[in-house]
Amino acid sequence: MTNSESHIKNAAGSIIAVTSILSIGYAILRYHIVGPVPWSEFPFFILNKGISLAAFILLTFNFALGPLNNLGVKVSEQWLNARAALGMTGFLLVFIHALISFMLFNPEVFGKFFEENGHLTLMAGLSMLGGIVSFVVLWVMNLSFKTDLKEDKAFIRFITSRKFLLVAMLFAIAHIFFMGYKGWMEPSDWHGGLPPISLVAFSFCTVGYVINLIGRK
Repeated sequence: MTNSESHIKNAAGSIIAVTSILSIGYAILRYHIVGPVPWSEFPFFILNKGISLAAFILLTFNFALGPLNNLGVKVSEQWLNARAALGMTGFLLVFIHALISFMLFNPEVFGKFFEENGHLTLMAGLSMLGGIVSFVVLWVMNLSFKTDLKEDKAFIRFITSRKFLLVAMLFAIAHIFFMGYKGWMEPSDWHGGLPPISLVAFSFCTVGYVINLIGRK
């Protein structure tokens, strides 16, 4: 392994580790330490929130660092070279988040997303739609980097294009918005005055989306 490869690996590992620790730490602080959620909920429910935040931050790093550099903000080469690893790790965390959420998604845990008759509310349905579409798009993009079939070149160019990426992230942002926007409007109910994780993720992704929109060449 060359020195350059070592630096790249170390940069990606450090970014992933710090992002994951801070995201999960924020979830613990907000829900357990200053919030009322019992620690028995940590292994699945609260950990899932931290995982989702880390996933969206890493994906934002993946698609926004290059455009940010294009806008004249100096981004370290180690960070730029770590983008592929950040994107793959972000996708893996999204997959874990989706799996855990699927197992938890019922009226007892997410009562606000269900009508009295057991059907999903409109906002919950829109959130689920956004989440599913963005997950499938990210999955297809991830697969596209692992094929070298000549007959797929036109399709590969399309699904790795700027427009396709922007659509994918727009659905992801919509998923976050419809999932949590009602709680954003009531700061008095925020645990310890700390913003909901969905709001933190939404803000981070939205800033990254705008950077990508104006800075990608």
